[in-house]
Amino acid sequence: MSSTIDVAKLALIPQGAAYGLLIGLGVVFCGVILFAVKIQKAYLSEDSGKSEMFMVANRSVGTGLTASAVFSSWMWINETVLAAAMTYNYGLALPLWWGSGLCFQIALMAALGVMAKIRVPYAHTSLEIVRMRYGKIGHLVFIILNLVNNVFGCASMIMTGSQLIYGVSGMNFVAATILVPLGVVLYTAVGGLKATFLTDFLHTAIALILIIYFTLSVLTHEAVGGLGGLYDKVVATSGENYISGNYEGSLLTFKSKGAIVWGLILKFGNLALVVMDTAFWQKSFATEVRATVPGYNIAAIAVFGIPWGLGTVIGLTTRAIHNTPIFPTYPDQLTSTEVSMGMVMPYTIKALIGDKGIIGFFFLLFMALTSTVSSSMIAVSSILSYDIYKTYINPLVTDKNLVRVSHLTVVLHGIFITGISIAMNYGGANMTWIGYLRPVISCPGIIPLVLTLFWSRQTRLAAVVSPILGFFSGLAVWLATAKSMYGAINMETTSNEYPALYAAIASFFSPALYSVVLSLYKPSVFDWREFLRIELADEEQSQKDSATSTLNEGDELKEGLPAVSTDYIKNPGEPQIRPRTDGDSSDSIDTPKEQKEPIKSSSTSTPHNDLDDIQHPFDEETLKELYRWLRIACITFVIIVLVTFVAWPLPLYRDYIFTKSFFSGWTTVAIIWQFGAFGAVVIFPLYDGRHAIAAATRGLLKSSKGYFNRKSTK
Repeated sequence: MSSTIDVAKLALIPQGAAYGLLIGLGVVFCGVILFAVKIQKAYLSEDSGKSEMFMVANRSVGTGLTASAVFSSWMWINETVLAAAMTYNYGLALPLWWGSGLCFQIALMAALGVMAKIRVPYAHTSLEIVRMRYGKIGHLVFIILNLVNNVFGCASMIMTGSQLIYGVSGMNFVAATILVPLGVVLYTAVGGLKATFLTDFLHTAIALILIIYFTLSVLTHEAVGGLGGLYDKVVATSGENYISGNYEGSLLTFKSKGAIVWGLILKFGNLALVVMDTAFWQKSFATEVRATVPGYNIAAIAVFGIPWGLGTVIGLTTRAIHNTPIFPTYPDQLTSTEVSMGMVMPYTIKALIGDKGIIGFFFLLFMALTSTVSSSMIAVSSILSYDIYKTYINPLVTDKNLVRVSHLTVVLHGIFITGISIAMNYGGANMTWIGYLRPVISCPGIIPLVLTLFWSRQTRLAAVVSPILGFFSGLAVWLATAKSMYGAINMETTSNEYPALYAAIASFFSPALYSVVLSLYKPSVFDWREFLRIELADEEQSQKDSATSTLNEGDELKEGLPAVSTDYIKNPGEPQIRPRTDGDSSDSIDTPKEQKEPIKSSSTSTPHNDLDDIQHPFDEETLKELYRWLRIACITFVIIVLVTFVAWPLPLYRDYIFTKSFFSGWTTVAIIWQFGAFGAVVIFPLYDGRHAIAAATRGLLKSSKGYFNRKSTK
């Protein structure tokens, strides 16, 4: 590995303990999820052996669990470990820019999610929507974009985690890279998407407890002395902690060029990691109609406080103590390699909390890693099984076999992502360089994908070509700017901020221009009713699995979709149109549910009446409610952008160094935000899911009593 540190003398935890923690935590979480899957199936009628449950959790996830799962999926190592490292580099401006670079993407995804429910109520993946609108070529282009985004994001997190584990314990990074996803593969393959929701809740609860514990323990340590002591120590060491690009070189100013440039790059990269990540779309598909917008927006607001509070306290504390005897690297300086690997946080925790703190850090690391990997696993599995295997390889696959393929693709993805992570480690990549590269790769598809749901005039040519041109535009700008500004193109020059920022801007915005121009070149208008051809996959497949199955069996899958109109099923005169396969000009029409015959394809449908025959599955009242939620989501998105981009940070971007009282109030609010996040995504989900918890508990107690009664009668 090219970017390493001297772990022989700096190992913060024994290798044996690190192996035990990794393996033990993996086994424990695998056992917990297996137990949860059994409980779900036995007492809540939720069977992960069906594809609808495996992929989109029966579309029955409530607000609280949605908020917790989205929060967990977005609480990457970056939001904890790297936020502290970058605060060390740029000062207290960085955590706020980091927080604002996390929340608006989730707010945007709330709007996209509710619009998807309106336009495509029975979609399973975002790629399914693309296929319905742009056909096979558009589908394949966005499959590549989504897979690259998922694989790249997941691999970078595993790589980062293995580097941290190596730095903390000296464990071979290859072993760490293999062990991190191993347990996740097992419980994700068994439990499906609902399993990731449940484990996301556990991840969130444990991680937030640890984040609050680390923040308060470090801040109140006698070597720091609370908010006032931290401020005094940062001021006292200002001479040795001069930050180029900050006002007067201070860590305590919001006027920081480096922080704002990094924050902008982060915003572009994180936007891609949400919109182009199938996992976030699947979570929105899995929610109840009324849960999408509030669930996502709760997570958006809650996640803001994590990098803000933790980054501020840990990053500034490290600056205050890194040249003192209690710091693990003393008397050596903290190197740029150690900072880029994210060692700022574990070093500070070791110095101030000791061995128990490092064990806690290991838990936090595991939670952040596995929550990211699990959502990536189910997303990539759905792409490979549903968008590739079912669509192009075996369109007649039974539901049971589709779930088997999903299990297999989870395992294959785990193996593949492990190999990619090892290759990136050997290639010398680090968190900073990955953060600069990510927007160039992931951003070009964002605007064309958003326009797929919001602009009926985007043509197939525009959707296919604009992301490709956007990628090459961003790559050209990145490399050309690095060459122009620094005289060469290599890992060092491309790791500079300005080439990465200009490249991110080009990758994100240029596809919008390409799309509009190409759409106007040969204009056409898409009829949104075409999207209603997508229906519940399991309903059709369950009828193909048995000659005696009826439409009633498929109706069970719609329990998570309240206020669904069934008139178009009950009335034989209004046939239910099935999605067409590529190259097939006929539509499959459902046999009325009173008949107990297998569903057969009809080749006699009248094409000119197709769209007129299709009715929206939601009744008028539900559609009005969804449009109301769409307005709320759009307004919330605009407010979050205006507050976190303009109204809050820009007035502070001036020649000003925080006073002690202002700094104390600033950090206090950040810590309170952490407690608010805990209430929103840990306590509220328990209250919101109280009925399901009570039902499962009653069922478990009843079964236990029956078991012991049988034992006593023998």
